[in-house]
Amino acid sequence: MTMLTWEQIRRWRKEQRDALIERRMAIAPDDRRRWSEQITNHITQLLASRRPTLLGFYWPFRGEYDARRLVESLHTQGIGLALPVVLRPKTPLEFRVWTPGARLESGVWGIPIPADGEVVSPDVLLVPLVGFDRRSFRLGYGGGFYDRTLAAMPQRATTIGVGFALGALETIHPQQHDIAMDAVVTEQHTTRRE
Repeated sequence: MTMLTWEQIRRWRKEQRDALIERRMAIAPDDRRRWSEQITNHITQLLASRRPTLLGFYWPFRGEYDARRLVESLHTQGIGLALPVVLRPKTPLEFRVWTPGARLESGVWGIPIPADGEVVSPDVLLVPLVGFDRRSFRLGYGGGFYDRTLAAMPQRATTIGVGFALGALETIHPQQHDIAMDAVVTEQHTTRRE
């Protein structure tokens, strides 16, 4: 097998990322609704065995699974919620407390973020997947924010990568800086990393 250079891998990842986002954006509304319900059921089952105190989640972007109804339900059960905030390129994310109805402002790429709120460290994170491989490594948007965040956490959160099965890849060609998810959830299944 030919070893790829980091530059070749970066170029390959960008091509894969662009193609997978295009496929995700093209999901038919009925399929998206049905698949999202299946994902919600899988996450609910997974969280029953690992009930978080504080759950970090993401605001949906570019056709991602929308966890808002799920997390609003979790909030009524007493689980705290937090959203990520990009402070600047090549730095870890900051998580701020979020509650349903809290005031939001536009963050990087126009993604809503809490306008204010305590900075916290979630014990469980729902992490968006553009793509993923069978070893639970994720292909994100290319900024490295989640890898930097996980590497910087004093107590690493349990990570649940969330995406549609169409994002499955044989490999993402993981590098030393890539951090595998503890579990990957799609509409088809939940895979826990050994």
